[in-house]
Amino acid sequence: MSTASTATGGDGPVPPPRTSAPGVAADSSTIDGTAAAAPVVDRPAVGDVTWPAGVPVAEPAEPVVADVGRVRWDPAERRARASQSFWTAVVGVPAIFSVLRLGVEAGGELQTTLLLVANVGPVNLLAGFLTTAARLLSTGLVAIFALGAVLAVSADRLPPGTRRRPLFARWADITPAWVVLASFLLALITWPLLYLPLLLPAFVAAFQLRPGRLHERVVPRLLLIGALLAGYGWLMLPTLRAAVRQGDEWLVLALVVVPPLLALFIAGPLPGMVIRPLASVTEVAVLATLVWAAVPVISTPVLPLTVTTVGPESGPTEDVRGHVVTTDDVNMVILQEKGGVRYVPVGLVRAQVLCPSEEELPRHQLRIHDFHVEDSLLEGMGRRVRPVHRIDAACRTPA
Repeated sequence: MSTASTATGGDGPVPPPRTSAPGVAADSSTIDGTAAAAPVVDRPAVGDVTWPAGVPVAEPAEPVVADVGRVRWDPAERRARASQSFWTAVVGVPAIFSVLRLGVEAGGELQTTLLLVANVGPVNLLAGFLTTAARLLSTGLVAIFALGAVLAVSADRLPPGTRRRPLFARWADITPAWVVLASFLLALITWPLLYLPLLLPAFVAAFQLRPGRLHERVVPRLLLIGALLAGYGWLMLPTLRAAVRQGDEWLVLALVVVPPLLALFIAGPLPGMVIRPLASVTEVAVLATLVWAAVPVISTPVLPLTVTTVGPESGPTEDVRGHVVTTDDVNMVILQEKGGVRYVPVGLVRAQVLCPSEEELPRHQLRIHDFHVEDSLLEGMGRRVRPVHRIDAACRTPA
């Protein structure tokens, strides 16, 4: 009996490679008579080398499609990019505003700006920014989350892959619910009471609280809506009466009456044809509004406004109106309200009073249950603890 030739190498003989017809097993049984586990098919060849029979061939699970005209982004990568852009804006905007505030307060002068940077610590700068720009930050977040939720629920009704989701919708998708709720709480304590009714439609839009979610039956649903509107009317009725008596408070009347009615219809979805134009318009509008509202924030002083009485013990005195930058054993450095830095010897300082700025003076004579409409809840509670003191006569002196 003849045996098949084998090639020797390594530790023993190596069997010759198996060959078979394409798609057909070489033999239905093995040498010892047992059934073959699976038919052996030809392996692909690379050049003159045949693919080993025992090594599986990896094939793609799905065909690779090359889209030459447009780049296809993975959904996870889109979410990562949206999250990165959102948190970059949240962290970067306050830092930029803080630097701009120092430059504006210094009157654009480099040396004065360096003086403020050297004496205004980061904690004081952050505290000043939070107290003056918190309502701007909360306004931007509330607008983004409310519009983003409406655009997101509207875009979900479109066929998949029809259009790219709007930017605000992507931001609303990747933001946790607790961040959205925290932005509304920040607005609740920092916004003036006059603008708090605007939070009602914004909250309904951000969390998609449609009237149908109150109750599944129509009659109980209408009763609940009527009870909520009655409670809101009881809260605002004295203010509405006072606004009607004054006769020129149409803005106050609109801000009190319109938002609760708007909250009943503001939840999405929107028609598909208006999603893309509305997304573009709202993005530009929110950006323009934030820029317009940022101007007074940037120009708001970081340091308190004071009037310092300067003069010898027996002689004429002078009132220096401005912001105290720093004080040492020799001089008191005052950034004057009219511009310029003045070094006043400490021995010549006779008195000093704290003064309110013109932006802090009230413009409306309306109150909501003992709270002034231009005060926030935080300011209103603070005034109950420390009532407003009489403005000193030195503060009324023109600069």
